Amino acid sequence: MIGGQRVCVVLPAYNAAKTLEQTIADVPKSVVDDFVVVDDKSSDDTVEVARRLGLHVIVHPKNRGYGGNQKTCYTEALKRGADIVVMVHPDYQYQPKLVPALASLVSSGLFDVALGSRILGGDAMKGGMPVYKYVANRFLTLAENLILGQKLSEYHTGYRAFSRRLLLELPLEENDDDFIFDNQMLVQAVEFGFRIGEVTCPTRYEPDSSSINFSRSMTYGVGVLQTAVLARLKRWGLVKPAFLSENGRRLDVDAAEVRVHDGVRSEPVVPF
Repeated sequence: MIGGQRVCVVLPAYNAAKTLEQTIADVPKSVVDDFVVVDDKSSDDTVEVARRLGLHVIVHPKNRGYGGNQKTCYTEALKRGADIVVMVHPDYQYQPKLVPALASLVSSGLFDVALGSRILGGDAMKGGMPVYKYVANRFLTLAENLILGQKLSEYHTGYRAFSRRLLLELPLEENDDDFIFDNQMLVQAVEFGFRIGEVTCPTRYEPDSSSINFSRSMTYGVGVLQTAVLARLKRWGLVKPAFLSENGRRLDVDAAEVRVHDGVRSEPVVPF
């Protein structure tokens, strides 16, 4: 626990058998109460490795997508009593040793979201980030900051920690099941008045790190801009997008009941 709050690390997994054990080994266990691995029908031994490590495992019988995987991750973490949920990609692209730092930002009560930013330290490309991804990251972040009136260093990191209240109150079920889920979630946090903090995070791009092709990255980029524009239009009273509705569908969580449910390939990758 941190500050008396129960910490759960969730790992949205797809073909992470080669890196899952290394990722778990580097997470400081002194602050983590629970691990949840959601496997999106991997074709390798991810599930077997997770079970051998003694982790709580959910297996999706069919591919549900990265966003769909996160919905399962957060729902299960909340059902298991988490006060703070930290998402760690099991491909070891992000440094697991920063879990306490992210969780502490949330446990302090000063922030509802904590982001592990690859940009703050200025070493993103030294860690292997491709030039085109770095340029796209900076352009999209600048555009979103201008549209939303924010000053975040990046919106596209997949290393995040959330408070229980945020996960219960955001209409996460209205979000897409693909990669744009990450961005929609941050825009929701901004629009619903939640506070976002950032810590610098070294990253690595290796052959085992997840990635998506250029075409899907372009689709993600268009979706990012569309999401920000919809938020701005909603402020002006011109549109009412479901993912920003106060009456939107939220995660179906019964805190008194813990159950393993069949959900569904989610690659935990960061497009930019």
